[in-house]
Amino acid sequence: MKIKRIFDIIVSATGLVILGPLLICLAWKIKAEDGGQVFYRGERTGLNGRLFRIYKFRSMVVNADKIGSSSTASEDSRITRIGRWIRAHKLDELPQLLNVLAGDMSLVGPRPEVKRFTDIYTQEEKMILNVRPGITDWASIWNSDEGAVLAGAADPDQAYLELIRPGKIRLQMEYVKRQSFSVDIKIIFQTLMKLAGIEVWSIDLK
Repeated sequence: MKIKRIFDIIVSATGLVILGPLLICLAWKIKAEDGGQVFYRGERTGLNGRLFRIYKFRSMVVNADKIGSSSTASEDSRITRIGRWIRAHKLDELPQLLNVLAGDMSLVGPRPEVKRFTDIYTQEEKMILNVRPGITDWASIWNSDEGAVLAGAADPDQAYLELIRPGKIRLQMEYVKRQSFSVDIKIIFQTLMKLAGIEVWSIDLK
């Protein structure tokens, strides 16, 4: 078993234990708001194009994926009251530790996309599917609030394709080319600093 996978298992299992009380509290608040399911289990494209169900705390109304676009602007009316708060603090992503533990995802890797977006990958872009998708990557640090970028867009999906996807794809492809355990540790450190409000973004893409 590769060191990356061993690291993923140890960190995700430890994180679930330590964060258990917080996860239970958030689950209760989500359930209490509207009585709907706690988790959002959207379909994503994973390693080698295999589809899997991602774990996220539900931050939108029930069946939101059936009444709107895949991309979500910050002012989207489908976002619930508790959902807006957990999104602002990135807490909706914590259940993905379950995906990491199961082997569907890694702590670090390209953020998983919905199939409609991976279906339009060019032959070169398909290299992104050669690694496990992750909770965080360079693209997540570069653009940590996609909702703000999409705010006010008449068509959030089209705005995503035009404003976010080009830079995101470029950074994800760069990660695939440079991936190593030391790069992963650096990305995790940068992510933690970003969450703490400390700007540490730096990557030379020339």
